[in-house]
Amino acid sequence: MSNQDAFLQAIQSGYTFKGGAITLGVAMLDGQAVSGAEVKVPLATINRHGLVAGATGTGKTKTLQRFAEQLSLNGVPVLIMDIKGDVSGVAEAGEANPKIDERHQKIGVPWAARAFPTEFLTLSGGDGLQLRATVSEFGPVLFSKILEVNETQEGVISLLFKYCDDKGLPLLDLKDFKKTLQYLTNEGKAEIQQEYGAISPASTSAIMRKVIELEQQGAEQFFGERSFDVEDLCRTNSEGYGYINILRLADLQSKPKLFSTFMLCLMAEIYEKFPELGDVDKPRLVLVIDEAHLIFNEASKALLNQIETIVKLIRSKGVGIYFCTQNPVDIPAPILAQLGFKLQHALRAFTANDRKAIKLAAENYPITEFYAVEDMLTQLGTGEAFVSVLNEKGIPTPLAHTLLGTPESRMDVLSGSELLAVVNRSTIRTKYNEVLDRESAYEILNKKIEAAQKAAEEAKAEKEAEKENRRKKDDPTLLEQIGKSSVGKQITREITKELTRGLLGILGIKRR
Repeated sequence: MSNQDAFLQAIQSGYTFKGGAITLGVAMLDGQAVSGAEVKVPLATINRHGLVAGATGTGKTKTLQRFAEQLSLNGVPVLIMDIKGDVSGVAEAGEANPKIDERHQKIGVPWAARAFPTEFLTLSGGDGLQLRATVSEFGPVLFSKILEVNETQEGVISLLFKYCDDKGLPLLDLKDFKKTLQYLTNEGKAEIQQEYGAISPASTSAIMRKVIELEQQGAEQFFGERSFDVEDLCRTNSEGYGYINILRLADLQSKPKLFSTFMLCLMAEIYEKFPELGDVDKPRLVLVIDEAHLIFNEASKALLNQIETIVKLIRSKGVGIYFCTQNPVDIPAPILAQLGFKLQHALRAFTANDRKAIKLAAENYPITEFYAVEDMLTQLGTGEAFVSVLNEKGIPTPLAHTLLGTPESRMDVLSGSELLAVVNRSTIRTKYNEVLDRESAYEILNKKIEAAQKAAEEAKAEKEAEKENRRKKDDPTLLEQIGKSSVGKQITREITKELTRGLLGILGIKRR
C-alpha cells in the first residue's frame, strides 16, 4: 500500500461518523489535497468545546465564520463574541470567484452564496439589541465577584441583598444598589444595626468605589430591565437555520469589567436555566469567543475561575464553547485541557519564546507518521490548518493537514446602513430596546427618606411651638414686670390711696 493510500484510509477511517457531521475541508498530504479525504466534525461532539488558533492573517476568523455557517445550516444557534467586527458579513450573501470555485473543487463540497439569519447584540448602547440584566439576578455572591471585593465587603453586600429581600426593595440597576448602600450607612443605620448588625463605613466606602469603577466602563447601560432571556439565543428561523447572534465588542479593551460582568451573567444564566441533556445529537447552543487572548489578558480572577468551572460542567447542557486566539498558550492550561476540538492555523517564529510555543503546540496533537508537525506549523498556507477532533466515542481523530472551506456569506464587513437594516428587521428588537424603569429600591428609599425628613421637620416645628408656649406662660407680662418693681409698687400704693380717698368721699366718710 502506498503512503497516499495509507493516508487516505487513515483519514476516511478516522473521520467517518454515524450521525450528522460538518465538513471542515479536505486532508492534504505533501502539500496536495487528497480527493475523498474529507475532514469532518460530528455534531454530537461539538459540545465538547474547542480551540481555533493561528497567527494574524492565517484565516482563523474566516474559519470561525464558516464554522458558524455550517452550524446554522444544521439548526444550531451560535453566539459569537466579535471583538474586531470581522464577522458581520455573515448576514449577507457572499460572491463567487475563481479561487473559491477552485478550492471547493479540491474539497469536493459544493459552495453556494447565501446569507444567514443574524442578530446583532450590544452591551454599551451601540447598534443592536441591548443586553441587560438586573442586579438581583446576579445575587450577592456573583455580584461580589464582579466587584472583586474582600470577604468583609462580600458580607456587607450579602446583608444588603438580604435587607432588600426582607423589605421588598427591587434591586434592578446600579442606582438601586448605590442608594440602598447609602441608606444603610446613613438614614437606615440604626434600623440595620438593630436587625442585622453594624456595618463598617470603611467597607461601604470601598464597595461604593468599586461600583463607580464599574459605572465608568458603561455598566449602567447593562444593569436594568428588560433582562435578556438566554432562550432568545437559541432561536431558528422558518427554514430551520440557527440564528447567528453577534455580540459587538469593539470597545472591549477599554471596558474589560463590563465584558467580565456580561460573561459571568451569561454563563450563570445558561447553566441555571438550560436543562440537563446528557449526550445529544447536536448542541443546543455554541458560544464562540474571538480574539480570546484579549479576554484572558483582561479577565478578572473571578471570570477565569467561572469559565474554567463552566467549561467542565456545561457540556451536559448541550452547550459548546470555542476559543479563537493567536497561540494555544494564550488559553489557561486547565481550560485548554478540556477542549476536544483543535484547529491550528500557521504560527510565526520570530523569537526563542515563539519557537518554544510552537514546540508546545505540536505536542498537543496526536502523534502522526504523515507530518513533521513542528516544522509544518510555520509553513501552513492561509486557509489551511492542522485539525484533530473527537469522534462519537470521544476518541481524538487522526491529525489532518486540512484545506478548509470558504464562508458562503460575505467575507467583508457590513456597512453602517446595512448593519442597521439587519437590526431593524429583528423580530425581537422592540422587546429589548424598550427602556423600562419601574419603581424599585431607589424610588422607594427616596420616598422613605423624604417621608422621614418631613416627619422630622413636623416634629421639630411642633416642639418649637410647645417651647414658645411654655416661654410665654412662664415669662411675666410688661404690667406684671412693672408691678413687681419698686417704682411699680410705689405707684400701686399711691393709686390705692387715691382710690380709697375717692371711695370714702363718695360714701361721706371722713378719714381720721
